[in-house]
Amino acid sequence: MEHRESEPTVAQILAEVERRRAERRAAEAQARPLWEQRLADRAERVGRWLIRHWLALLNLWWAFYVGVPFLAPFLMKAGAKGPANLIYLAYRPLCHQLPYRSWYLLGERPYYSLEELLHRGVAPESLVPYGYIGDEVLGYKVSLCQRDTAIYGTIFLAGLAFALSGRRWRPLPFWVYVCLGIVPVVLDGGIQIATQILATLFPEAGWVVIESTPLRRVVTGALFGLATVWFLYPRVHRATQASEEH
Repeated sequence: MEHRESEPTVAQILAEVERRRAERRAAEAQARPLWEQRLADRAERVGRWLIRHWLALLNLWWAFYVGVPFLAPFLMKAGAKGPANLIYLAYRPLCHQLPYRSWYLLGERPYYSLEELLHRGVAPESLVPYGYIGDEVLGYKVSLCQRDTAIYGTIFLAGLAFALSGRRWRPLPFWVYVCLGIVPVVLDGGIQIATQILATLFPEAGWVVIESTPLRRVVTGALFGLATVWFLYPRVHRATQASEEH
């Protein structure tokens, strides 16, 4: 009876492909100049270090990003207006910094509505994006608006929670991410913008601007930040694990 060799398994085929790739890479590396080999080795070490420490780096970045705007009011209070104004300027491309949608520190209240600021004597032309910063009585605004503070602050806190949990979160399904994170913030911000546009374009129609509230901005921003981390971070963790295994 003729002996028939068994067919290789998928795992064996993949292992052989990887072995041949490793041999080809080794041969190519030996053919490179010494300086190029050293540069490639350093780049590989840096890449592996970034893969291992991506979560710590992200958490440090978000701590810095959301923490610096809170430094600006203290600098203003201390009379260091130059450094404070640099912070406000640096965050201009990142946030509208509207005076009536921002937090205030070192003053009478943590926030003021548009009507309250007008009543307190703030000039209407100052109540625009990147406008009124504050004063000794009302306090000085944070250089991120209320919603952005909630978004990025929650991203930082959720990232810490993900790290402390041992990175054991199951990835949030996309449809849950849309419903939990995107829909609430789009509805709250979208209604606000739409009614402003309608009231501006058709003043005779009597459109009323539906202004969001600090609570709604915080809740919707926090939901978006949490859902974003819950959706992305577990997937990034799985991808980095797979990369390290190879």
